[in-house]
Amino acid sequence: MSDALSSTPSDGSVSDFPWGAATGVGSMPGGDAREAAKTVTGSLIGADGSAGDFPFLPELPARGPGADMIGRTAGLLVEMYARVEPSGWRLGDRPGRDTRRAHSWLGEDLDALEEFTQGYRGPLKVQAVGPWTLAAALELRGGEAALGDPGASRDLAGSLAEGLRAHLADVRRRVPGARILLQLDEPSLTAVLRGQVRTASGYRTYRAVDRQVVESALRDVVAVHDGPVVVHSCAPDVPFALLRRAGAAAVSFDFSLLTERDDDVIGEAVESGTRLFAGVVGGTDGPLSDPAGSVMGVRTLWRRLGLRPGTLAESVVVTPSCGLAGASPAYARAALAHCVRAARSLADNPE
Repeated sequence: MSDALSSTPSDGSVSDFPWGAATGVGSMPGGDAREAAKTVTGSLIGADGSAGDFPFLPELPARGPGADMIGRTAGLLVEMYARVEPSGWRLGDRPGRDTRRAHSWLGEDLDALEEFTQGYRGPLKVQAVGPWTLAAALELRGGEAALGDPGASRDLAGSLAEGLRAHLADVRRRVPGARILLQLDEPSLTAVLRGQVRTASGYRTYRAVDRQVVESALRDVVAVHDGPVVVHSCAPDVPFALLRRAGAAAVSFDFSLLTERDDDVIGEAVESGTRLFAGVVGGTDGPLSDPAGSVMGVRTLWRRLGLRPGTLAESVVVTPSCGLAGASPAYARAALAHCVRAARSLADNPE
């Protein structure tokens, strides 16, 4: 644990992660930034300020446009601006009220996080939408997604990279003791690779993007951070191997969507040092099993892959299956606490 939490500069390697850890995906219910930050830090930072888990910068999409994942990340773009249209977010020539609102919400969230992390030293996760989900969601002037224009997709990835550099610098300034982990949310990535993203008319789909082009853009965005990068998707068939080649130190996913055909790529990822952020706790209100039961599937996977049980705690971070924006505040608190207990179960009893 002490090695994982040392104050030496990060190299983005597996050693940047504490063992037996838990975290959230990103979104939380409600619209009160201080309450969300209090919940996240209270659940994931020990009472003594210890850093056994991953506090994260909460996202509160219930506040409306600009607080949603696409609008929030669009607000980070450099020299590109987006506004809300009836069909969704559309790129424009100049910043408007929607950009200002996104900046305001993010500033409020950062202020709250800064308040509740005074003196904190340890890992801290921040989230942004990745370049391909952003390209699939942001419209160009004519109403079609940026995904359909290779030049626009490249420009968008470049703008995102510049915006993330500034955002990460701001987080470091506000929480100087933090070891920053960057999470890129890419729920549309599989659809982009398979040509399943629908056009504005809904009658056809955009052509599949070449895997090398996808990997290259991801690698460029991953490279803006000098620490570890986690790529999250709660969609089926997450491309583990591609993400590993693009430089992701970890992959975050909905564990319930795995099938045995994923075994080989997961085994290769773990053996190469890639961490798994396993979403094993429901993201909406429902009964919570005992913590050991929540991670039983992870233990079963390890046995099926022939991996040493002792590597579980160093290889797996326990999370909800997806964001908690659709949950009640009480359930969100309970779910994060449950993730912490489930992670401890893996560490204390890996078999």
